[in-house]
Amino acid sequence: MKAKELRELSLPELKEKLSQLREELFNLRFQKTIHRLENPLKIRNLKRDIARVLTILKEKELNLRKG
Repeated sequence: MKAKELRELSLPELKEKLSQLREELFNLRFQKTIHRLENPLKIRNLKRDIARVLTILKEKELNLRKG
């Protein structure tokens, strides 16, 4: 997921995306625990996507406070 795509989303859409990503991360961790995860790099990429969403959420919230 690209940061440019995320910046085009509204705050409620970003929060929804964040909740979806966190749920997916939970599911991948569960699969890893029971040794059913095919690609462990998915966890790393998902964590990075979550960080991107959190960063953009923070940027948007700060911009709302300023202006």
